[in-house]
Amino acid sequence: MAGQAVLAGDIGGTKVRLGLYDAASMATLREATLASRDHADLESACRAFLRDAGLSPAAAAFGIAGPIVEGRTQTTNLPWVIERSSLERLLGCPVAMLNDLESTGHGVAALKPSEICVLNEGDEVARAPRALIAAGTGLGQGYMVYDAAHGHYAPAASEGGHSDFAPRDEIGIDLWRALAARHGHVSVERVVSGMGIVTILEHLAASGRHAVSAALRDEMAAGDPAAVISRGAVQEEDPLCEETMNRFITAYGAEAGNLALKTMCLGGLYVGGGIAPRVLPLMLGGRFMEAFTDKGRFAALMRRIPVRIILNDKASLMGAALVAARMVRTDAKETA
Repeated sequence: MAGQAVLAGDIGGTKVRLGLYDAASMATLREATLASRDHADLESACRAFLRDAGLSPAAAAFGIAGPIVEGRTQTTNLPWVIERSSLERLLGCPVAMLNDLESTGHGVAALKPSEICVLNEGDEVARAPRALIAAGTGLGQGYMVYDAAHGHYAPAASEGGHSDFAPRDEIGIDLWRALAARHGHVSVERVVSGMGIVTILEHLAASGRHAVSAALRDEMAAGDPAAVISRGAVQEEDPLCEETMNRFITAYGAEAGNLALKTMCLGGLYVGGGIAPRVLPLMLGGRFMEAFTDKGRFAALMRRIPVRIILNDKASLMGAALVAARMVRTDAKETA
């Protein structure tokens, strides 16, 4: 295993993060972030990344935003079909494909205290299930159960982000109606995600509650609209952005609470994805936890659940790297 490299990837809807790491020490040998739109498929992105690396991986693992069935996935927010057999032919090594929340779960164990923001201290129950939720381009969900035989948490994938959105007030009901007319099924991802932020703002503007300023329109047209709206809310520059993000944070907290109830994650709920760290002051403002705990007779139970925000946006990449390194170690033991 000494001197061997492993390849890891975090495959999202807008960007692909790839890294080469030393299988023994986990030292970073090379990392890069590529725009998904610049590549026809994952194989193309891997070829571009490895072209000048001068290294061939001994194993590879990829955290992918999408459902993986028998080594194949059609990514949810990216027009790619990814197959393990094709990647293994290209790379010449064994490949693991994981849902991106599954790889994030593997990465949680490697997080430093400084890479976690505690939203609710709670009262953690040792070895109890844990849950993961992550809003970014889409909405990922997963959970972790303690593996007593191996002494660590084992993550599992979920596609809970595509379950039904539940509105909480009249404006939310109107938003649901508008989305149902457009899409038929209204998944929670339609609201709790980067695209959901834009959808909420457009709905509030169409309702006449706020006017969209010319400056905001120009900024949104020139850059990432969700990032522009988030920044406007954090900096308290625009009342439409502020109401949009207040509603987004509330919907996010409510769905996190739904996931917590379904998994009974008394070991803690982790909030990942790129949005939460970017709007940390809003996450800490109380709305998320108010919606999280607003579960009627179970409010007291919800307050016991630790809630932690993952600040390191490479958690999924780290988790994939750890899985790939474990594959090398397992192979070394079997051939010894």
